[in-house]
Amino acid sequence: MGVAGDERRALSELFEEVGPDAPTLCTGWKTRDLAAHLLVRERRPDAAPGILVPALASYTQRVQDSYAARPWSEVVGKVRSGPAWFWPTSIGAVDELANSAEFLIHHEDVRRGRPGWEPRPADSARDAAAWKSAKQASKLNLRKSPVGVILKTPEGREARVKEGPDTVTVIGAPIELLLFVFGRDAARLTFEGDAYAVDRLRKHDRGL
Repeated sequence: MGVAGDERRALSELFEEVGPDAPTLCTGWKTRDLAAHLLVRERRPDAAPGILVPALASYTQRVQDSYAARPWSEVVGKVRSGPAWFWPTSIGAVDELANSAEFLIHHEDVRRGRPGWEPRPADSARDAAAWKSAKQASKLNLRKSPVGVILKTPEGREARVKEGPDTVTVIGAPIELLLFVFGRDAARLTFEGDAYAVDRLRKHDRGL
């Protein structure tokens, strides 16, 4: 099983542990909403486009709400079992490509939605997937950053992901950098650069 499958399984177990009304890092969403989002994304081709297209969002929200209202055991069971058979990510290699970052982030959305969280121990496969995804996603999510951005791991891996003035270096483990790129503030990071530039970057509306 790859990173996407491992994170799906771990998230499903966490869903069962915390229940449907636990907080998450996704503004306005409890665990039932997050799980319902995953089901829309993987099982409803008619509604999934509204996740990204604002004009279609109201229909997507109705479908998501209908999933969220189902019994929690049913919802978690569907998340655990994976996408519908006709969905491209039912193929393992496609699932790994499309879902590694998705499930990494949403697993952490639940883990870190409660006080007292700590980062998980390093894992070579998970860290490699997170580092790759952070670099890729930053091209889109940080494209409007008012300052230049370099991502850097404590081990020294480095990627300049946004050209610009007053460059800020964001330092952290790969999963922390991935969460930063996707707009999560619950991440263990350090910043190197001019204090004003760092503040501008941290306030920048990164992709969610």
